Amino acid sequence: MDIFIALLTGIGLAAACGFRVFVPLFLVSLCLNSGVEMPFGLDTVLQALVGDDMAWLGQPMVTVGLGVAMVVEIGGFYVPWVDNLLDTIASPAAIVAGTMLSGALMPEVFGDGAMKWAAAIIAGGGSSGLVQATTVLARGTSSATTGGFGNPLVATLELFASVLTTVFAVLIPILVIGLLVAVVLFGLKLFGRRNPDPSPG
Repeated sequence: MDIFIALLTGIGLAAACGFRVFVPLFLVSLCLNSGVEMPFGLDTVLQALVGDDMAWLGQPMVTVGLGVAMVVEIGGFYVPWVDNLLDTIASPAAIVAGTMLSGALMPEVFGDGAMKWAAAIIAGGGSSGLVQATTVLARGTSSATTGGFGNPLVATLELFASVLTTVFAVLIPILVIGLLVAVVLFGLKLFGRRNPDPSPG
């Protein structure tokens, strides 16, 4: 059960990177570094989960740097059309961040070598890539239907989802399964709207 929970937590944090790359990284770093008791015991849970290879996330300057990057990222997605440009950067960055976070929490059964990071790429990178692809599709749909004016609403929902997913991944990781299913269904729905089946005849 502990192996399953650790795996789901890593996948959940990776999925959160798909919504916003730096939000989960900053929140994890803040919990590890602040020395302040976090709501719901987030700091205690994360300190127990994160291995020595991710101890650098607890450094004060890392927390500050991630905080600045998070603010810049969040602000950029509120500027119409700039947000679409940012997606070209955020997509590969989300996969890298998701792989890194899931790898840090990968259960010991995968070892510390190639098998661990292969699993992290598949589980973590795949989850963050899946979520990121859905957000890109949602933003593209919004840009096409509202001329970009609806994009700030999409950005707000993504930010909220990133924070919520990060918290749930640590506290209630079983919800990650439901989240990924919902993202897949939503993405398929958006894809169906943008690519309707041609009418016969």
